[in-house]
Amino acid sequence: MRKIDFSLRFAKAVMSLAGIAICVAAYGQTYTPLYTFSINSGAYSGILPAGVMAQGRDGKLYSTISNGGSPADGTLFGMTVAGQLNTVYNFCSLGGCLDGSFPLGGATLGSDGNFYGSTSGGGTKNVGTVFKVNPTTGQQSTLWNFDGGTDGGVPSMPLLQAQDGSLWRASAVVYSGTYGAAYKVTTSGTLTPYAFNYTNGATPNLFAQGTDGNFYGSTRGGGSKGFGVVYKLSPSGVITVLHNFLAYPTDGNLPVGILVQGNDGSFYGTTYSGGAHNFGTVYKISASGTFTLLYSFAAGISDGAYPYTGLTLGTDGNLYGSTANGGYSNAGILFKITPTGTFTLLHSFCSISGCAESYYPETPLVQHTNGKFYGNTTGNSLGGSEFFSLDVGLKAFAKLVNWSGKVGKTVELLGQGFTGTTSVTFNGTAATFTVVSDTYMTAIVPSGATTGFVDVVRPGQTLKSDRKFLVTPAVLSFNPASGAVGTTVVITGTSFTGATKVSFGGVRDPTYTVDSDSQITATVPAGAKTGRIQVTTPGGTGTSATDFVVNP
Repeated sequence: MRKIDFSLRFAKAVMSLAGIAICVAAYGQTYTPLYTFSINSGAYSGILPAGVMAQGRDGKLYSTISNGGSPADGTLFGMTVAGQLNTVYNFCSLGGCLDGSFPLGGATLGSDGNFYGSTSGGGTKNVGTVFKVNPTTGQQSTLWNFDGGTDGGVPSMPLLQAQDGSLWRASAVVYSGTYGAAYKVTTSGTLTPYAFNYTNGATPNLFAQGTDGNFYGSTRGGGSKGFGVVYKLSPSGVITVLHNFLAYPTDGNLPVGILVQGNDGSFYGTTYSGGAHNFGTVYKISASGTFTLLYSFAAGISDGAYPYTGLTLGTDGNLYGSTANGGYSNAGILFKITPTGTFTLLHSFCSISGCAESYYPETPLVQHTNGKFYGNTTGNSLGGSEFFSLDVGLKAFAKLVNWSGKVGKTVELLGQGFTGTTSVTFNGTAATFTVVSDTYMTAIVPSGATTGFVDVVRPGQTLKSDRKFLVTPAVLSFNPASGAVGTTVVITGTSFTGATKVSFGGVRDPTYTVDSDSQITATVPAGAKTGRIQVTTPGGTGTSATDFVVNP
C-alpha cells in the first residue's frame, strides 16, 4: 500500500496486484495523457512536477518541477493544453544557488501577470526562497531568503495571493516551541509570521481566502485531540479553531490539501485517513464552524483511499479530486462529489504491467477555462510522471483573477476566444473592457454594478465567470460630520444596493434606509461612540475614511 511521506511529499512506494492488464475509465469520462516527464524521454525535463498549477495570461498552465532542468535543481515551466512544454526558468542558475533550488509548491499567478512560488533549498542560507518569475522574459527575482529561524525555511507548499495583493504561505517547520506558522509576504519582500501553538493546530496546510476576507485552512496535527483542526485566520493574524478532528472512526485524521469555498459559502476539504473505514474523508464546514462529514473512503475497486491533494471546485458547483490509492489496481482514482455527498468515480489509474498510462495522482486538479481539468501523476512505466487532462463535459468559462472590488476597479479575466468580444457585464450592468489578447482581458467595475457573475459576450457564445464578483461598497462621505444619538445622517458612496448593515463606531443602526445605490439615510443609534461609519452588503463592507463624532 502506498503511504505519503509528508516530509518529502513525493516519496514513492509500489504495490502490484494480480489481474487483467487493462485501464479503466469509469462513467465514460475522457482521460487523456498529454506529456510524459521522464529521464528516458531524450531531453531531461524532470520527473516530478510539484505542487499546484496555475493558468497564465497566455492560456498555458504553469507549475514547477522539483528536479530536472539545467542544472537538475528544478524549473518553472509552462504547458499548453495540448501538452507542449517550455521551460521558463532553471533554478540554481546563479552561483551557490542564490536564486533557489528544488521548488516544491508549484506556481501562483499574481495580479501583475508574474508567477510566484518558493524553493525548498538555495538562497543565501540554503534553506529556501520566495521568488517571482516573469513568464514572458524568464526574469527571476528573489523576494525573500529564508534563514531557518522564525521565518520557517525549507518551504514545500504553494503561495496564495490575497485580494489586497499580499502573498501568504504556510509552513510546517517548528521553531522556538511553535508548531508551524502562517506568513504574510508582501511583493516588496516583507515577511510577517503568525505562529501555531498546538492547541490551535500544528503543521498547517495552505489556506484559502473566504468571501468575508478571512483565511480558512486545516492543520495536520494539534488541537484538542491531536488529530488536526480546521481554523480561521484573520488578516491581522488571529487564529480561531473551528473544528477539532476526532479521527477513526468518526470524522477523519490528518487533514490535507487546501480548503475550497463552495457556491453555498461552506468550505470543503479532505482528510488523508480516518473516517468510517480509516481511508480518509471528504467534509464541509461553515465559516462559523458547523461541520458535516460528507464521505468516508472505503478503498477497493469502485472507491478510493487516501485523498491527499484536496479538492477543486468545478464550474458546475461540484467538487473534484483524487486519491493516492484505491481503484482498479490500487493506483489511485479521480472522483467527483456533490456538496451533499454523492460520490462518483471518474477514472481509475492502472499500475499493472501492460497499462499504457501513468498512476498515483499527486498534484491538485486545476480547471482550465476551456472547461477541462488537468493534473499530474508521479509514476509511469518510464520511471517518471505524466501530465493529463480529464474532460467531464463542462463548458468554457471566463476566470476572475481578482474577484472583489469597488466601482472603478480594474478586473482581470482569463479565458479563450476573447478576440471579438462585444460586451462585458457585471450582474447585468454593462462595463468598459479592453481585450489584451485572445486569452486575457480587463474590465472596469461599472457604476451601479451589484454582486453577481461577470458575462463576456462574444460571437456565438457567452462566457460566464467561474465565480461571482463581489462588488464592495464604498463610503465616500457623510453629512453631518457629527451629532448626538438620534441624529439623521446622509451617507453617500457607491454600491449600496442590498445593504444589510449600517453601523456607527461598531454599533448597528436598525432603522437605516437605502435611498439609492449611492445614498443611505441612517440614524445615530443608542450606544454609538465616535468612530467610522460602515456599510455592509453581500459584496463586503465599506468603511468611511474619517470618524463620525458622536456628541453628548
